[in-house]
Amino acid sequence: MKIKTAVFPVAGLGTRFLPATKAIPKEMLIVGDRPLIQHAVEEAKAAGIERFIFVTSQGKTAIEDHFDTNQLLERTLAERDKKKELEKVQSLQLAPGDAIFIRQQQPLGLGHAVWCVRNLVGNEPFALLLADDIIMGAAPCTAQMIDAYTKYGRGNYTAVMDVEPDHVSRYGILDIAEDDGFLVKARHVVEKPKPSESPSRTAIVGRYILDPMTFDKINIHKFGVSKEIQLTDAFRPMIDEGVPFYGVRFAGQRYDCGTKEGWLEANVVNAYHSDDMQEHLLKTLKTLRIKD
Repeated sequence: MKIKTAVFPVAGLGTRFLPATKAIPKEMLIVGDRPLIQHAVEEAKAAGIERFIFVTSQGKTAIEDHFDTNQLLERTLAERDKKKELEKVQSLQLAPGDAIFIRQQQPLGLGHAVWCVRNLVGNEPFALLLADDIIMGAAPCTAQMIDAYTKYGRGNYTAVMDVEPDHVSRYGILDIAEDDGFLVKARHVVEKPKPSESPSRTAIVGRYILDPMTFDKINIHKFGVSKEIQLTDAFRPMIDEGVPFYGVRFAGQRYDCGTKEGWLEANVVNAYHSDDMQEHLLKTLKTLRIKD
């Protein structure tokens, strides 16, 4: 079945970026010349996604405005003959009916955010993208995930990478049954285990292809790790019922823009690979080294 829908959970408070995120959604923080959420949407578009569902919360209207038409801005750019800027603004708009915005009224975790879209997605597999994670590479990570789903068939899929042993408590970790170097089949998934209790170092990052059964297995009355409704808690009963869980070792570099360090690194890498910014970046870094 073709993956046509992508879900973007964007209801988080962004507390690690306070005070910047007091009035600005963290998903609107800039990497290069685009906000995080636009990077995620463009990745989904490049993978053939046709419908975009955003799970928002109070104070997130800037995200909706970003993908909408701004007639005053477009008219002004046209009058001033700023064709390049006008093309950029128009290219990021989502067509009428392709974007859906719904509210997650309480910050109850990723599992609850996914559960909120159950009536919109219906009985079909869908992509889930966390905008905090920027994955740079030759091929969009979501496209790689969809290719794996097309090749191996029904199941839940997530992008995975190996992390340092003392970092496993930050991630959902796979208990590995099989591993061919590209596709990892899991016995189950453990959310944020202690390093001494972790079944592996293979960690989930923010890209998924999810089976619609996931909605039925999310228990909105049970709080897991961090006192949130965890998405990973839905996977074990599905595995027990014969729905496999796979990790895809994607080609590309992931930057955790949910942290200040990862966001800074993503901006530096983006500038380095930019024709407009590389020379200035290297000059600035050289100046800093001289001063030190």
